[in-house]
Amino acid sequence: MNKRGAGFTLVEVLVALVVMAVIAALGWQGVDGMLRAREGTRAAIERTTLLNTVLTQWEQDLQAVFDSGSTVPALSFDGQTLRISRVAARDGADSGVQMVAWALRSGVWTRWAGPPVTKGAALQDQWLASQQLLGNEVQQVRLLDGVDEWQVYFYRDGRMTNAQSTGNVVLVPTGPTTAAPPAAAAATEGGAAPPTPPAPSAPNPPPSPLRQRELLPDGIQLVLKLRGQTLTRDIAVVPRS
Repeated sequence: MNKRGAGFTLVEVLVALVVMAVIAALGWQGVDGMLRAREGTRAAIERTTLLNTVLTQWEQDLQAVFDSGSTVPALSFDGQTLRISRVAARDGADSGVQMVAWALRSGVWTRWAGPPVTKGAALQDQWLASQQLLGNEVQQVRLLDGVDEWQVYFYRDGRMTNAQSTGNVVLVPTGPTTAAPPAAAAATEGGAAPPTPPAPSAPNPPPSPLRQRELLPDGIQLVLKLRGQTLTRDIAVVPRS
């Protein structure tokens, strides 16, 4: 009787190869799932970090609101763009006032900022320029994509109101104004403001004409819809003086 030779038969080898292929496929699926989860976690962390950075800039702009008293409103929202007149700082010191515009364009949250100015006419020019932005300006920064919708509400008289509605209006005298906050307006090239000679007194100065000016709200609520999720952020408005 012939003895069977040592080794594996062809069927046994094929079965072993099939088993090894199944184990390898299962192992690869596990590794691929781990890699995908790691990439998803890293992307979520990066997006959260970016969102926090953008919201920090948003709060800094609102915390530096400056009402120059001119015809340029310190805060205004037209449904697409929020315009802010804010104190600009450089090297830790106030360098003037600038106009900032936050807008939503094709799902991208953007921010435009003009250069610091110290004259009311220059701030008025920035206000007009902020209403003609195309989205490709040098000062335009793309901050956050994937924004489906945004809305801004003003906190007035103890409740949130539509930012596009008229708020509290007061009558103020009409006259020349400066766009510079006191710290910046007092600075000169020599480092200190020259003494101002006393103005001659008029016996009966004519009354200045009055104009309407809307008061700043007490706070602002931001509502962002990001890829199906809603983010709400409230911040108090304390104008710089």
